[in-house]
Amino acid sequence: MNHVFSPSARTVPAVTAAVLAASCLTACSGAGGDHAPAAVRVNQVGYVSGEKKFAYAMGDGKQLADAEFDVLDERGDRVGHGRLGPSLGGWNSTYTAVRAIDLSSVDRTGTYRLRLVGADAGAETRFRVAPVRRLLDPLRADTVRFFGTQRDGEDVLAEATGRVPSHLTDERARVYEPPRTGSEADGTSAGPEPAEAAGPVDVSGGWFDAGDFLKFTHTTSYVVAQMLSTVRDTPSVPGLREEARHGLRWLDRMWDGATGTLYAQVGLGSGGEEIRGDHDVWRLPEEDDRLTVAPGDADYLIKYRPVFRANEPGEPISPNLAGRVSAAFALAAQTEAAEHPAEARAWLDKAAAVYARADTRPDRGALVTTTPADYYQERTWRDDMEWAAVELSRGADALGDARRSRWGEEAAAWARAALREERGGTLGPADVGALAHADVLTSADPDAGLAAALKAELRRQVETGRKRAASDPFRSGVVPGDFDAVPNTFGLLATAELYARVTGDHRYDDFAARQLAWVFGANAWGTSFVVGAGDLYPHCLQHQVANLAMSRTGGGDILRGAVVNGPNDADLLKEPDTFDGARPCSFAPEGGPWSRFDGRGAGYVDDVRAWQTVEPADDFASTALYALSLTAAWA
Repeated sequence: MNHVFSPSARTVPAVTAAVLAASCLTACSGAGGDHAPAAVRVNQVGYVSGEKKFAYAMGDGKQLADAEFDVLDERGDRVGHGRLGPSLGGWNSTYTAVRAIDLSSVDRTGTYRLRLVGADAGAETRFRVAPVRRLLDPLRADTVRFFGTQRDGEDVLAEATGRVPSHLTDERARVYEPPRTGSEADGTSAGPEPAEAAGPVDVSGGWFDAGDFLKFTHTTSYVVAQMLSTVRDTPSVPGLREEARHGLRWLDRMWDGATGTLYAQVGLGSGGEEIRGDHDVWRLPEEDDRLTVAPGDADYLIKYRPVFRANEPGEPISPNLAGRVSAAFALAAQTEAAEHPAEARAWLDKAAAVYARADTRPDRGALVTTTPADYYQERTWRDDMEWAAVELSRGADALGDARRSRWGEEAAAWARAALREERGGTLGPADVGALAHADVLTSADPDAGLAAALKAELRRQVETGRKRAASDPFRSGVVPGDFDAVPNTFGLLATAELYARVTGDHRYDDFAARQLAWVFGANAWGTSFVVGAGDLYPHCLQHQVANLAMSRTGGGDILRGAVVNGPNDADLLKEPDTFDGARPCSFAPEGGPWSRFDGRGAGYVDDVRAWQTVEPADDFASTALYALSLTAAWA
């Protein structure tokens, strides 16, 4: 996916980066010698008692050749000692060797200090060992808090986030036709035109999609369904059910059952020469409501935001959207069935209505996601229909609805079609196959052949990551130089946990532990990629509310629970974007720039101008929440 901020229409000279000094945290080492000191990378959140524990030393190959390590407890007593593992490969020209440190023998709950012996490693590195719930429950709660900050409309959590109501004009929004592209020789886009006899519609509320203020049915349905799956299947998280209901209420507004219309998007991303869109202005969301504008003004569509449809009224709906919206409504039926059966039946009926309108013979390349489609690209849709059918079946089962068997059979049929026609990728908004396959296996009573094929597909998805990890010095299951490295890691982690759950096969437990360690600091840059998790995490998010109204120092009022993209292609970071109105913010740990840790084509920078590495997004956070919750439930 591409969470792209276009350069402002009022672009000013490049923002001067204010590099903030920081004390030496767990990710950095002291200086000395003729070469860069060795660096130690650990899971800064902590290691789970009873599981394998992986850390890494990175440095010059000769420097680390004879190195050993000590582990000291809180009293300073040595409780662990050993030699470094063999080199897992070089990372860059400075860090020519990365060697594993096996901390698995340290299993008692507590805080420890790790130090290298026989190598120029400088400061000691702290790490924790604790039960899984003690480590992960605070992070799961932080994720819910992140969604509270993302709220739009009247129902914002002012006390918790400092937010005020925003985009109140969304209560009476007009429907527009998508902008026309390529209409002129230079390929510029024409502005969107109001649709005839459509609206006004109430599309207020919901969540901002990322660091911008657009709202998408594509991602919100994915997030809501994932949240409700978490509510259904894993230990409770304070506030999660109500936060899911907040997103669900907005999805309900995006579906007009009376006309058979699904709305896909609120807001225009990038404008043009005569109009401005959401990505052209850096501001707090409530400032949009204060604008005084008239039709034809450049900022008219910032205050009076356009709504774009997924289908013409009464016409079939793109099956990817129909599937995941139906799944979200059906999961609402399941989670409300015990306490609110009448409400649950209404959700089930809405889920069935959306599902029935799916276009199951879409033209090639015609799947609807966003406007423009390159914000979120998707090539598969049978997985969405499988997900919808199995959740409809489970919802019917919870309510004693006779349609259970039919939907269960359809879920199995869609599962076969997905296995036959589509090759699943990593769990995320573009591919929900892992979620659908796991629920078919646990609830749709598939025959032996289909069950074996679904288990094999889940294993293939995890095995793809494991094979990548075998050649990565930090055993990452993703390609660090690709987009969405961090959410894809959480997707792999969730799939590994689902595979273990439905098969009883725990062969990927060590792989999962390494992925968890990687996102929380056991990576080349020595930083966690979740705000508030560990000792070192992103400070300078490309997120307008965080940048303009919250702390940029890494302490105090920070956007806890936000999950960023993480490392990306280093070449993309050479020319940072600039945004008129953004507060300068750039952070690097003591000792030098992040680039000293870049390697194998991957780079990372903590700078408000770098959306490629530090823009958080809703789907990133929901995938992380789901993965962490499965880990907490099944560890």
